[in-house]
Amino acid sequence: MSYLTDEVKKNRKYLDLLSKEYPTIQSVCTEIINLRAIINLPKGTEHFMSDLHGEHEAFKHILNNCSGVIREKVDMLYGDTLDEETRSEICTLIYYPEQKLQMIKKEKANTDNWYMITLQRLLKICKKVASKYTRSKVRKAMPKEFQYIIDELLHAEYGEESQTMYYTKIMDTIINLHNADAFIIALSSLIKRLAVDRLHIVGDIFDRGPRPDLIMDMLMDHHSVDIQWGNHDILWMGAAAGSSACIATVINNCAAFNRLEVLEQGYGINLRPLALFAENHYLNCENFAPRAIRSEHTAQKDLKLVAKMHKAIAIILFKLEGAVIKRHPEYDMENRLLLDKIDFSKGTVIIEGKSYPMNDTFFPTINEADPYALTSEEKELMKDLKQSFRESTHLNEHVRFLYSHGSIYSCFNQNLLFHGCLPMEENGDFMEVNVNGTVAKGKALMDLADSTARQAYFHMEETKYKRSCCDFMWYLWCGKRSPLFGRSKMTTFERLFIEDKSTWTEAKNPYYVVSKQEEFAVKIIREFGLNERVSHIINGHVPVKAIDGENPIRANGRLIVIDGGFCRAYQPTTGIAGYTLIYNSYGMRLMSHQPFESVDKAIKNNLDIQSNSTVFETIKERMKVMDTDIGTELSDKIYDLSLLLNAYRDGLIKQKTNEGHY
Repeated sequence: MSYLTDEVKKNRKYLDLLSKEYPTIQSVCTEIINLRAIINLPKGTEHFMSDLHGEHEAFKHILNNCSGVIREKVDMLYGDTLDEETRSEICTLIYYPEQKLQMIKKEKANTDNWYMITLQRLLKICKKVASKYTRSKVRKAMPKEFQYIIDELLHAEYGEESQTMYYTKIMDTIINLHNADAFIIALSSLIKRLAVDRLHIVGDIFDRGPRPDLIMDMLMDHHSVDIQWGNHDILWMGAAAGSSACIATVINNCAAFNRLEVLEQGYGINLRPLALFAENHYLNCENFAPRAIRSEHTAQKDLKLVAKMHKAIAIILFKLEGAVIKRHPEYDMENRLLLDKIDFSKGTVIIEGKSYPMNDTFFPTINEADPYALTSEEKELMKDLKQSFRESTHLNEHVRFLYSHGSIYSCFNQNLLFHGCLPMEENGDFMEVNVNGTVAKGKALMDLADSTARQAYFHMEETKYKRSCCDFMWYLWCGKRSPLFGRSKMTTFERLFIEDKSTWTEAKNPYYVVSKQEEFAVKIIREFGLNERVSHIINGHVPVKAIDGENPIRANGRLIVIDGGFCRAYQPTTGIAGYTLIYNSYGMRLMSHQPFESVDKAIKNNLDIQSNSTVFETIKERMKVMDTDIGTELSDKIYDLSLLLNAYRDGLIKQKTNEGHY
């Protein structure tokens, strides 16, 4: 008791503040009982996804079907009593309730009977997914307009006749008041919310796919999400921060995949000045035509303009990149200065000491005497584009969300999440990286990179320091020691101008070899202060070639790579259409997904993404909330409340009456 009394005295100021929230012995006891009940519940289910790359329809479906978990619950409850078609219809109703209800009402003759049966089934599914949470948490997750009714129905006792009548009467009333549609929508929303307690996006929301902006809208509506930035995300963040090199790269990437609509329609970026500039200066640009997989529904006239815009912005990009590299010799990227290596008379370029013929030698905006200098028109164009990026309300909403809910890495429930790599030497030592004059490695490098990325956007004054931070955003995108890129070089120039594919090679950082060995994976886990017995590293960035038998589980289960080709461009390489890593109270499993056709077909034909589950780690004793980060916080609070309780009982702090007086 004397120890507790000493602790009370040491923490007196804090306990005085805590006593305002819990003014009596009974209020403290009630909260301790509540918290102890919570920490003994099963841990919530976490889902991990990565490399979404703008595939908004597939992501929307995965979000709605909770990576196949909803289908599993429906099959578990109704696999022996309902046929496949009926179970599929229930699932589609949960995924897309508004659209599916419209179709069903046109097809069903006796909708009142259908409503009664469907409500009973949905409530049973809802009870199943709610069973691992406290009644209080479930109530907080409910749509407010139906909170009381859902709470009553979820906790009605089926066995007693009076309760069954009460239960049926409520549903009859809902149907008779023509409120069943709204109630089904509310139940479907609750089921999906309870099926996944926490969503982790391990980088690369942007680029390649059609509408990353729509994915960001969905994430902003999600009840619990965190994001580990990928190099494609940091690129858009750098563009919003005002980095000209990042802006040019964003536009170059969108043009390469014929995705300019995300800039114009999604973010209101005015590309007309670029289109006019490109039309005025560039003629034949066949080598810059958008990739075929992205161009099948675009008119040839439009494709020709996109190709011209692509070439125009690519040349500007190489000039801007050159300026960044020259400003920062510490980046050690002089080998990427290629414009001054072009022999304009011969149509060749020297790369790493070897001369290569170029497939395009028409450069009307490059001054041979000063190849990295922007023309006056290019300067004016970049000024307009920079203003458009900085003033895009929707883009900046998304970027601020990426900052508030994201980071370079995250330690969550003893797992280490980061998108790319932790730069390493071949011998397994952490690689030193110079960030604006400060040399760091390991965890310190990740922390410094995170801090610098935040200052690039939030530092308001246009100073030399802000420009250096913005330059570092570009470095994070493609720098040779960037933890988000993890390759020796980005060969954009070579892929556009050199036919010899040997020049396209981008050697990976040794991390990608070294981390497959358990001893080095454990070394990384220790570097971040995590429990080496239970922790995992979770990465994206490098597609797993499942079609060739490549295993996403590495280093004896310590490293999990979850880039399975969610982006359509990578699916021929991976053989699947993405992974979801599921971590629940029983352990870990990987869901591998097959390609998704479209939301329309899913709704009309009750089609689902086919997913296969592989359990790779089970836990002997079911994990509880007490074993999680939240559990640690709640245990700390229980301890603090125990101190307050002791202080009340010893008279060191006086209880307060209902009137707030001592």
